[in-house]
Amino acid sequence: MSTLLSSLSVQQLRKAVTLKEKIQSLEKELGRLLGSPTTPAAQAAPRKKFKMSKAARARISAGAKARWAKLKGSKSSAKPARKARGKMSAAAKAKLSAKMKMIWAGRKAKKSK
Repeated sequence: MSTLLSSLSVQQLRKAVTLKEKIQSLEKELGRLLGSPTTPAAQAAPRKKFKMSKAARARISAGAKARWAKLKGSKSSAKPARKARGKMSAAAKAKLSAKMKMIWAGRKAKKSK
């Protein structure tokens, strides 16, 4: 709508404003003639808030709980077991131990400098 207004000339905008004022004055005059104030269709009465009864809320809650119980009941409740790690051979353990001793010795030597 703002792009439409920006493309109009000043003269066209003035004409639109005068037409709108004429429409409003005619609506007021019509309201006086009919004896009741007329409201434009754009200004509809605000909708009333829907209030749910406690019984309806309880039924919905029970249904949701039943659905969740059904969904959770079909799955196994136990967590899946972790994949077992392979055992380390004695040779691999010795190799790793030697490597770590070298690393820590190097760090200790750097620290003492």
